[in-house]
Amino acid sequence: MKSRIPEISISKTSHNLNCSCFFCILSETLPSPRRAKISKYFKQMPLRDDQEHVLVLSGLWKISMTKPKDPEFPSLGIFTCMTKLISKGVTNRSWLLRHQNICIPYYVAHIIGSYTIKKAKFAKRAVKCLVVQPLLELLKGKISWVEQRVALRALAHIASHEATFESVEAHEVEIIEAAMNIASTCLNKVYDEFVGLKKSERLKYHRNLLTRGLGGFELENIKAEEWASQLQCWSLYLLNSFACRERSLRLICKKKFLKDLCGMWGGGGGLKNPSSPCGGLLKTLSHPNGKRKHSKFARSDERQRMVIESLVQLLIDPVTRYKVMDKVAPVLADLVELRDIKGKHKVIGKAIMKVLLHYFHRIKICKVSLYSERTRRLEELWNLKVERVKKEKLLSVQELREKEALSCVLKKEGRKSFFAGEIENAVVKYSEALNLCPLKLRKERIVLHSNRAQSYLLLRDSECAISDATRALCLSGAARPHGKSLWRRSQAFDMKGLTKESLMDCLAFIDTEGFKIPCYAAGFFN
Repeated sequence: MKSRIPEISISKTSHNLNCSCFFCILSETLPSPRRAKISKYFKQMPLRDDQEHVLVLSGLWKISMTKPKDPEFPSLGIFTCMTKLISKGVTNRSWLLRHQNICIPYYVAHIIGSYTIKKAKFAKRAVKCLVVQPLLELLKGKISWVEQRVALRALAHIASHEATFESVEAHEVEIIEAAMNIASTCLNKVYDEFVGLKKSERLKYHRNLLTRGLGGFELENIKAEEWASQLQCWSLYLLNSFACRERSLRLICKKKFLKDLCGMWGGGGGLKNPSSPCGGLLKTLSHPNGKRKHSKFARSDERQRMVIESLVQLLIDPVTRYKVMDKVAPVLADLVELRDIKGKHKVIGKAIMKVLLHYFHRIKICKVSLYSERTRRLEELWNLKVERVKKEKLLSVQELREKEALSCVLKKEGRKSFFAGEIENAVVKYSEALNLCPLKLRKERIVLHSNRAQSYLLLRDSECAISDATRALCLSGAARPHGKSLWRRSQAFDMKGLTKESLMDCLAFIDTEGFKIPCYAAGFFN
């Protein structure tokens, strides 16, 4: 709102007039007179032009924040009162700019949002009191971005309840378009209309609401940035309320907005953090249930699963099998122990293994000629998943422990050779350790594959380094990927000139390290 707000000094004498009457009512101990007086006050409040209204509403705001489940005020007509006050602020500009009335719509929308956050019955009562339309006017920006924030919050809470969602959906086009616009533009808008302005150019009521009267230029900037991010979060939360119910998808899934959505902060960035508001919206839009076909953005693990399943289908199809076997078989052989975030898709690894082993069995019987490297990889897979499984089932516990101990000895010898500069010998030792290490010792096998990948890197054998690092990552799972393997595969991809793949693994590695980014990984971006 660009108009200057008149400076109002409120004396202590005026504090003791009508404002004190309301707080005196709250001190009434007898329930019946108290309820009657509160109800009467709420009915008269929108009809009076009293400069003390803002103080009363500030008190109501604090009560609603601390006691959102208290039914007293909702049962006595507070929502009808709030509806009328917002409508008055939107339609009567002269009243809005009088006294400190400019703050009233903010407090009113905040009070509605606080009372509707937890209790569906309060939300139903608010809807019956026609709060949605006035909130929508604030959402459209009839006053300023400050009121948009609390209007979004209130509408999002009302939309979150099944009992009241339809009342919000009745205005779906206006709400969706406004929320999408706010999500895409709010950060720039807050900067242009507040943060980027000099102190003297900022609206005083914005400064007071942001800092609760404490003042300070730096504090104002910090709070404004917080509110800007909350504006975006609440708009995405409101959009997600529609998306998760399969409503308004055609309105939400516009190419430009989806592109913007991937870069929104929303609590950490949608693609990086699926639990954030924008990450939640992306996840909802790309949920693979067959109904949400509008979004082309799916979670990376889902995309990877779809690609793998497509490759498996190419191997199953007799028409395409021989055309792709030489290229596809070695890649899929590294993924036979693949598991997703929750271990749910470990069956994918089993499906890959079944197809490859079935085909290798046919090769052995029919003596079909394949490129020797591919045959070698399939034979390794056969020995790993068939021959070794059979052998280890027949071994006693003591024999398995002996194999484990010998594997550990070989791993130490491999490390010793590696640090002595005998890289070829280190590869041999790690390979021998992998052949002896029991299959159930997943963590040990992760380390061995990762260490061998590091050795292959020094030997400039990028293909083998990628293969071993991929096997280590499949064993570790997507929920907690092995950081060193990500970094080593990133280096191997870079060695092959696959910059995009290298960058993705490097970013994933940095993500596993949190805020402690190793200097060698940070140097990757210099």
